[in-house]
Amino acid sequence: MVRKIIHIDEGKCNGCGLCAEACNEGAIGIVAGKARLTREDYCDGLGNCLPACPTGAISFEEREAPAYDEAAVQRNAASESDRKVRKPESALKQWPVQLKLAPVNAPHYDGAELLVAADCAAYAYGNFHDDFMRGRVTLIGCPKLDRVDYSEKLTAIFAGNNIKSVTVARMEVPCCGGIEHAVKTAIDNSGKFIPWRVVTLSTDGAILED
Repeated sequence: MVRKIIHIDEGKCNGCGLCAEACNEGAIGIVAGKARLTREDYCDGLGNCLPACPTGAISFEEREAPAYDEAAVQRNAASESDRKVRKPESALKQWPVQLKLAPVNAPHYDGAELLVAADCAAYAYGNFHDDFMRGRVTLIGCPKLDRVDYSEKLTAIFAGNNIKSVTVARMEVPCCGGIEHAVKTAIDNSGKFIPWRVVTLSTDGAILED
């Protein structure tokens, strides 16, 4: 159908994005640094974006274009609103998390379920916060990069605090064996019985062993 619709002159556009913010229908996007009418069926032809443009890059034209789809615009707006409401929250309970920097004694260790994780694990496993960190005190490290045996510090943490359990999240790569070994050694040296388990992740994020 032929109808009134906006036209954006990319030569005049400075990419400020004010038109996209003014478009309540979500018809305009910024592509390669320029405003662009990305959804013609979202453009109602009323031109709320025109006065927002500081360079006069937007005008009206009449041409062949899809009909304005109000129902699709409303569905898109509802979807955007839902995404904002469901913004994921961090499950981190304390700071710092790096094992080398973590204190030996701290209130957050009292009665804690501890997660000792390889640095790479959170990047490999997409839902790491919810499936591993939530409800736990998190410590992270990489024996290969830090070039340190964590067992001495972990022994002090286990011996000096009321740790309820320990979960080790490691990658399948051989260097991650150092973090598992450090936890086992530390539990043995602490003189306490602390339940512990090891979860091994593949490099593509799958749980290989639990």
